[in-house]
Order: sequence, then C-alpha cells, then structure tokens
Amino acid sequence: MRYHWPSKYLFLVSFVLCSYFQGHSQESSIYGTIYAGNEAVPFVNIRLKNTDIGTSGKADGTYILEDLQPGKYQLIASAIGFEGFRTEINLTENQNLKLDIELIPSVENLDDIVVSGTLKPVRRLASPVPVEVYSPAFLSKNPTPNVFESLANVNGVRPQVNCNVCNTGDIHINGLEGPYTLVLIDGMPIISGLGTVYGLSGIPNSLISQVEVVKGPASSLYGSEAVGGLINVITKHPPEAPELEVDGFMTGWGEYNLDVGSKIALGDKTTLLLGLNYFNYNIPIDNNNDNFTDVTLQNRISLFQKWNFQRSNQRVFSLAGRYLYEDRWGGEMQWTPEFRGGDQIYGESIYTNRWEILGKYQLPVDEPLMLSFSYTNHNQNSVYGTTTYLADQRIGFGQLTWGPTFKSHDLLLGTSLRYNYYDDNTPATSNVNQNEPDKVWIPSLFAQDQISLGEDHSLLLGSRLDFDQRHGVIFTPRLAYKWKLSDSDMFRLNAGTGFRVVNLFTEDHAALTGAREVVIAEALDPERSYNVNLNYSKKIYSFNGLYLNLDTSAFYTYFTNRIIPDYETNTDQIIYDNLDGNSISRGISANIDLALPNGLKFLVGGTLMDVTSTENGIKTRQILTEQFTGTWSISYAIRSIDLALDYTGNLYGPMRLPLLGELDPRSEYSPSWSIQNIQFTYSGLKDFEIYGGIKNILDWTPAKSAPFIIARANDPFDKNVTYDSNGNVVATPDNPYALTFDPTYVYGPNQGIRAFAGLR
Repeated sequence: MRYHWPSKYLFLVSFVLCSYFQGHSQESSIYGTIYAGNEAVPFVNIRLKNTDIGTSGKADGTYILEDLQPGKYQLIASAIGFEGFRTEINLTENQNLKLDIELIPSVENLDDIVVSGTLKPVRRLASPVPVEVYSPAFLSKNPTPNVFESLANVNGVRPQVNCNVCNTGDIHINGLEGPYTLVLIDGMPIISGLGTVYGLSGIPNSLISQVEVVKGPASSLYGSEAVGGLINVITKHPPEAPELEVDGFMTGWGEYNLDVGSKIALGDKTTLLLGLNYFNYNIPIDNNNDNFTDVTLQNRISLFQKWNFQRSNQRVFSLAGRYLYEDRWGGEMQWTPEFRGGDQIYGESIYTNRWEILGKYQLPVDEPLMLSFSYTNHNQNSVYGTTTYLADQRIGFGQLTWGPTFKSHDLLLGTSLRYNYYDDNTPATSNVNQNEPDKVWIPSLFAQDQISLGEDHSLLLGSRLDFDQRHGVIFTPRLAYKWKLSDSDMFRLNAGTGFRVVNLFTEDHAALTGAREVVIAEALDPERSYNVNLNYSKKIYSFNGLYLNLDTSAFYTYFTNRIIPDYETNTDQIIYDNLDGNSISRGISANIDLALPNGLKFLVGGTLMDVTSTENGIKTRQILTEQFTGTWSISYAIRSIDLALDYTGNLYGPMRLPLLGELDPRSEYSPSWSIQNIQFTYSGLKDFEIYGGIKNILDWTPAKSAPFIIARANDPFDKNVTYDSNGNVVATPDNPYALTFDPTYVYGPNQGIRAFAGLR
C-alpha cells in the first residue's frame, strides 16, 4: 500500500499555524534592532530571564517579543563573538517598547557551546577535544531537504551514495566508510544500522540548533560505531525557539520541500516544539539514457515534537519524539507499483516506517545526576527486482551520568545500557529450522577527568568498559591535552582507541541475491583503532568588524581486526571473520573562516588523506575514498538592497571504483569532480525571506565520464547472462564484457543542473 500526502494539505497546516499565532497576538511587545558598531548583528538569541519567552533575531538584526503581560523583566541578549547583554524592563499594559541593543565584541566569547567532545557543555575554545560546529545559517546557504545532503559542504565529511537505483547512502568522515560514523540526535545514538541508511532523511531543518562534528575515535564516550567520528544533530531548546518558522522550496526537477517549526506555550511551565518536514519528488527523469531513473522518486513525511518542562532549581526535563514515513522507488522508467516484486519491469521499492523517542531527566537530588534515554523502532519493507527484504530493528539506550567538579578536577562518571534487536527475512537471522533474531545487551561503564594544570594547560583522561556477550569486556582509553597559548590560540593533542563490533546485517545488495548460511568465526574480535590527532586553532577579531578563524589538524588512525562480510569465498554463505592485516587513515585538514567589514565572508576547507588497507602483504587504496577534498562557502551581503549572495561548492579527487571484472570497460578511478551552487536571498520584507538560485551550475554527473553507469541496464534480471560450470560469467556477443546487472558503480549524485526557489 502506498501513502500520499498532497502538498495542499501540508501548506494548509502552515496556514492554520499562522492564523493561530496571529489570532492570539496582543499589543504588548518589545522590538528593535541589534548592532555592533554600525553593523547589524544577525541571529542573536533573545530571552526574558526566568520565563519561557524567547526568540532569535533575524538576518537583518531585528527582533520582536510579542504576547507579553505587564511586569518587570530582565532581557538577555547573547551572540557568538560578543559580550552578554542584560537590561531591566518595566513593561506596562498595551505597551510597544522599542529597544535597540548595542553589543560589544569579545574574543573570549568568540565561541560556541559544545557538548559532543566531553558530554558536558563547554565553550569550544575551552574543550580539549576539537569540535566543529555548523549553524542553521550555514545549512541554509544551500537549501536541501535533509541533513544528509547538507553535510556535503562540511570539510572532510562526504555523503556517499551507494546505489544508482535506490540512492541509499552513508556518511564518510576523513575517508572512512559509513559504519564508522556515529550519528546522534541530541546526544542519543538513535541512528545506526538501518537508520544510517534511511534515518538521516526527514530531520526538520527548522528545528536544528546546530550540528557538531567530531573527527576521530570517540568510543571512550559513545561506544561502538564511533570509530571514525560522530555527528551530533542538536535540536532547538523549546523556550528559545521562534513561535513560527516556515520554509518551503521547489526545484526545476519537480522537487517540493516544506519545513514548519513552531513553539507553543502550554501553561507557565511547559513549552512544546513542533516540527514538520514534507518532501515529494514524483517525476521520473532519465538524462543519461539508460532507461533507469537518474534519481529515486520519494514521498516522505516526518513529524517531530519536543517538550520542555520547567522544574525547581533549573533542573532539566525534556522529552522528544519523531515519526518518519517514506515511500521511495527507482528503476526502469516504465515501472509502476503493480510490477513490485515481479520479473517483467525492474524496480527497487522501499517503504520505511520509523519512530523515535528520546529524553533527558535531571534527578531531584543535590548531586548533578542526569538520566538520558532513547528508543527507536525501524520497519523496512523493500523489494529489489524479485528479491524481497523485510526487516525490523529496535535500539534502546539508557545512560546515567554524574558530573561533579572538585577544585582542579572536572569529573564525568557514567553507566549506560544498550539493547540492539535485529530481524529480517534473510538467512542472516535464521537457520534451517527456525528464525533467530539478533538480540544483544551491552552494559557499559565510563569515567572522565578533565584536570586543570594551571591557567593555560589542561589534561583529559578517560576510559570506558563495554561488555558484549559475543566479545567479552572491551576497554577503550583516551587522552587529551590542551595548551592555551593565548586567549585566541589553542593547541590540542588527542590520542585514544576506538572499537566496532560486528553488525550482522543491515542492507547489502550482495547478500540479497540468494539463500545463504551465516558463518561466524569462533574467535571473532571487535575492530580496534588507535588514533592520534594534532589540532591548532586561532581566532582573530578586530573592532572594525574583521573576524578570522583558522583551524588545522593532522590525523593518523591505525585499524586492526577489520570485520568485513565475505560473500565470495562460498556463494552459499556469508562469512564473518577478522581479516589479516591492517588499515590506515592519515592526512591533514584545514578550515579558514574569514569575515570582512564590507560583508564578504569566506569559509574554505581542504583535506588531504591517504586511506589504505594491507592484507597478505598487499596494500590497496580503500574503495570510494578520495585523496583530496575541498569545500567552500562564499557569502556577500548587499545591505542597501537587503540582498545576500551565497556561492557554495565542493571538490573531490579521484576515487577507486568497484569494477565487475577485467573486461569491465569502465575506469577503475573516477575523475576529479565538483558540485557548485549559487543562491540569492532577499530579506527586505518583514518576517519573510525570498530565495532562489541554481544547484550544480557545472551540470556535472558521473555519466559524463563513463560509457555507462549501471552495468547491464538492458538486462536487469540477468536473463541473457551465460555462466560456465564454475558459476563465472562468460563473455558473449550480447554480453562482450562478461557483466551482470549491477548498480553499485557510483561515487557522486546523478542529478544535474537545476534551478530552485523558496520562501522562508
């Protein structure tokens, strides 16, 4: 059964929300513009102390607080790079108070508050662990319908599409494959396994406060899967969110995206944050003329809500939930739902049902004890040609932390319990006689101590113990040293280990080709990594408005015991074993963030990397890993006409690609390639922004440098493929390259140039 959510109904939702807030507005308000010198300061956080009333300033520096009752208030304004602002206000009935705010620049406050590096809120400059922070303003420079695509302009982070037909993918950090990246929402590890493939879609961008990226192993805090790094999507704090935020855009390919976020006060102590994301693309396009859709057609809706409850002594209690439904398909241009599962017209059709719940509760005791919890349920109904894949995944997580401070010691002690459940209709979770879902409980203990060694030096020591019934006790220590050379110069050294346990199965086309017996070696050990990272950062801010941030790192990671499913040794088996040899990821990266007084801003990044594997004395480059990457975002604001220009892009070096044999005519390496975009934003209308531009202005696609992308697209069911007695493909006049149908020769998006336009 297919579900459709007509766009008119979703735009009706935003209209009703607008009407609701307009109908409940009152005359009492505080409004004005926020300046620093002669320039407006955008996106400043404004709140009234000891209330749930707050907002964010707009791009032109203006703000407004409405629906206020008479009384005395303390107004607080805060922004990165400026001293905090406070003032007392005595508001009378039906008063519209104009209050312009002058902010004072501060090098000390040129910093974001981050939590991902140490699990405790800390200014990024003071964190011993390097954490990169990306704001909603950064994400909006190239509007996308999901976080997955937004990360394409983050240096060292690359969304990788793994299939030309279904367009599923994962996220690479510093060249390491998707399973080595842990994705969190509000610090909760709810996206893994199947969620890594599909869970990143549908997170409403209007609800994102910031995205934090940590590169390098973080297993001492987060456990398995945080081997290559982590991405933490942090949602807005309900009391400080706007009352209503709507963002809708469409593209020349017929894509429609709607984001709606709103804040509702329910009494004096409860605030509700609501979010909706709807995306629809329903026009098959085949520009490379292989009779297959270039981009998967999608119909997706995601609903999100987050409750914040005020408690005595400012104790924390929040509860959030999200539901996602998606119907996506790709395949031959003639495919329709009645061909689902048949062998006449090839199609890959995927129905996803997913819900998540997560929360934080500070215990009502004098000690700083925080209970965090999450639970996800992911149901997958997929068909690949004639092969059906049905799967259920459930992940439960609970964590209790205690974070006391004693003189020069900032401690974090914690325990967590993770439950993984996985079941599907393949032999990966069954034997000859019965179904055997994969069920794993993993209890953990971790400790961390950040030691102050004087005003300019600090040392962080941490370790974690995980007990996995398949592997026993796993120990992961780490060390971090921070040297503050000055108020704006920082040197960091991080070293530690990471681990990743085997995940029996998520979704792999090779395993869906027939019945297989799962074979797991008796002495299977978790993958281990050993990492060293050197980081130097410098911030410069002058009173004439110039701002410079330089951040550079050198990294080296050594992997042992890599666990890779072997589908080739025996075609009737999936063999899991630790491979002999090692893998190494090493390189250097740098980011430069520059803002000039005339409104011109640059964010430029580059990474050089070398990712190799050595087995049986043979060293090879890792497949689908670039040797260099570059990203940039160049912005210019023409304030006299309320117009902003954003030019964004990325550049990737050659990657080794998967071939099907010695006769495969396609190149073993991709060319260097680049995706570039331009956007114009007009903010001259009160409370509205109009934007538009062009994506992929170079009109680059992988088809421009290959004779074909999908192997045997003319015979997707391999009806005309000839095999010898050993099961090997034989070259024939109809199949001169001895190929079978395969859509995995993919390294970049197949979507060419297109215009877009939107309204916020």
